[in-house]
Amino acid sequence: MNLKWRSNLLLCSLLLALQPNSSITAAEPWQEPLSRGTVAIAVADGNFVSWRLLATDSLSAEFDVYRIQNQQANLVHHSTPNGPTCFLDRGSVNSTEPFECVYCVLTSPSSSEQALTSKHTVVQEKKYHEIPLLPVQPLPGEQPYRPGDSSLADLDGDGELEIVVHQTSAPKDNSFVGFSGRPILDAYRFDGTHIWRIDLGKNIRDGEHYTQFMVYDLDGDGCAEVVCKTADGSVDGLGHALGDSQQDYREQDTQSRRYGRVLTGPEYLTVFRGTDGAAVYSTDYLPSRNPIDGWGGIGGNGGNDSYGNRCDRFLACVAYLDGTHPSVIMCRGVYGRTCAVAWDWDGRGLKQRWIFDTGISTPPYADASKYSGMGGHGLGVADVDGDGRDEIVYQAMVIDDDGQGLYSTGLRHGDAMFVSDIDPLRPGLEVFSIQENEDDTVRFMTPGAALRDARTGEILFSHSPGVDVPQGSAADIDPRYPGLEVWSQPGGLYTAQGDFLGASHPTTGFTLWWDGDAQREFLGRGGITKWDWNTGQEIVVEPLEMTRRLRYPTLSGDIWGDWREELILPAPDLQSLRIYTSTIPTDNRLTTLLHDRQYRLSITWQNVVYNKPPQPSFHLGTLLDQQK
Repeated sequence: MNLKWRSNLLLCSLLLALQPNSSITAAEPWQEPLSRGTVAIAVADGNFVSWRLLATDSLSAEFDVYRIQNQQANLVHHSTPNGPTCFLDRGSVNSTEPFECVYCVLTSPSSSEQALTSKHTVVQEKKYHEIPLLPVQPLPGEQPYRPGDSSLADLDGDGELEIVVHQTSAPKDNSFVGFSGRPILDAYRFDGTHIWRIDLGKNIRDGEHYTQFMVYDLDGDGCAEVVCKTADGSVDGLGHALGDSQQDYREQDTQSRRYGRVLTGPEYLTVFRGTDGAAVYSTDYLPSRNPIDGWGGIGGNGGNDSYGNRCDRFLACVAYLDGTHPSVIMCRGVYGRTCAVAWDWDGRGLKQRWIFDTGISTPPYADASKYSGMGGHGLGVADVDGDGRDEIVYQAMVIDDDGQGLYSTGLRHGDAMFVSDIDPLRPGLEVFSIQENEDDTVRFMTPGAALRDARTGEILFSHSPGVDVPQGSAADIDPRYPGLEVWSQPGGLYTAQGDFLGASHPTTGFTLWWDGDAQREFLGRGGITKWDWNTGQEIVVEPLEMTRRLRYPTLSGDIWGDWREELILPAPDLQSLRIYTSTIPTDNRLTTLLHDRQYRLSITWQNVVYNKPPQPSFHLGTLLDQQK
């Protein structure tokens, strides 16, 4: 670092020190004590600076933006009480030149709430921030590794988020035989510092139905833990192996339908320390896989198996079951028997809060619980009944905060589900879900798509009975109609009130708030796209370099800057992650979405099975209208 940079950073530090009461605080237990999260990005006509509005700020909080350059701190922007938390600094150096400046965003002296200041922020010269990845050396027989899903949390208690990346090698779907690589979890700071590596080992089969990892501060000490399923031979961040590292429980018979699967040996649930990746506690993973042929039911095609397909379908989440403290919930089963176990971590041990188990049933499943076969390849966490405590929205059913079934819709298994304030004209939350109708289960004539009341399970509207609907989504994409629009393929596009808008619809992939209005955009072909409701087509608003096989991002969410969402993608060469941030000016001002409990917990479960975008507990368009 040259002397000019040192001087700039020193001056920035002095400015921060002069701010009164600069400690980081949070208003509610679920609101992380985050920093200002300032980001600065070079654009054609200056530097675009963006920062967080926290839940501890008033909506009218004022901010001062300082550009520090050539040992001078210049006040370049003073925000108005209701102005956006972003600013285009047109007076900065030309974007084609090296940037010898940093930015500080400070709460204004005229602001009445607690002052909280960001660290210095260096200008990004590219439209993305890049994190180089530490390579994983494949073992003999393994394929090259590539970045998969990620999660975010403050691992070390400094108010800054870190990222945990799941690196994969030949991941397997449960329905296919063969060996996968070892699942690898890597932790990074956003400056590219590699913190630790956890190697889950050969006895954990890798794949989106297998490897669910929860990253969250479970004991309230300010540092997140990592919780996931482990086995003999898993290696923690300090290099220590769990159990008997010499054991290999993978089925070796290439002629067996069990080939490559792990259907014997102990199963553990392990808590890893976020600061260094050390395994600090392990217990038996509950429930066990046995009996392996006890997981069939009326979900999906209504079948069963004894080779390890249905018994090893895992999901996970974090929820505030008592309204105050987070619990981690580890789940097993979707097509028939379904189990969820809630655990509390106090910094010393895991205590089981409750276990939900629909029980084993046998064909033709007439003896099955009404909650059996209602699971999906994703879940949600929301306070659906308004009692201040979270429920687990498990596709077609809901598990109450006490571990009892709240209701079952009978809609059965599906691949996508969204819970939010979809229809702001109605009280409470709604759930939009799509359902599979295959083989023997077509006889049920289950709606292929349905919108329901999240509290009661009442079906508000549905369509496509008996049709197998594999894809669907929900987002506000058309301002002409109140609430979110919902769509499926097949099925078409509908309003939140059930009015059919047409067969044309956007992609069913990831949605995100990008351009600054109340409508959500998409990760589509060629980059970030927006729905043109007049022409019924998607238009590209932000071209991106993407890998050809990309199904969904490594992660998306309100990571830093103002309330809009970032997109984390693997670089085309798979050697780094790229974090994209919108530089489109907006007049809309919102508290960071990370301080909405439902949204924050959505970030935590986003890596689970078929990833879905995070959903807030409110309708964003309605909130913006109220503020105006």
